[in-house]
Amino acid sequence: MRPLKQERRREMRLKEEQIGRLAENILGDLTKAGLISVKKGRGALLAAIKSAITADIKAEESLEKDAENLLEQTLRSMGGEAGIDRHRMLRMIKEKLAKDRKIVL
Repeated sequence: MRPLKQERRREMRLKEEQIGRLAENILGDLTKAGLISVKKGRGALLAAIKSAITADIKAEESLEKDAENLLEQTLRSMGGEAGIDRHRMLRMIKEKLAKDRKIVL
């Protein structure tokens, strides 16, 4: 049985700078659409948006790790990988965990 390799994982690690730009874009789009109006405290709004993005990324990373661990446990309990599509099984586990945790993928 082969463990999932680090390079096989699709990580979407965003840098702090990228998260900042994303937060700026979100705030700008919400303002342009007239959904919010910023009276004062733009920095606090940006910090809140950055925090939400970061929390979402961490939740997805945790979900990915847990899904991989559950896949490995499941394969071990089945006695191997004979006839198992690892990618499909991992996707199914992730979808189930995401639903249970109310995470939108």
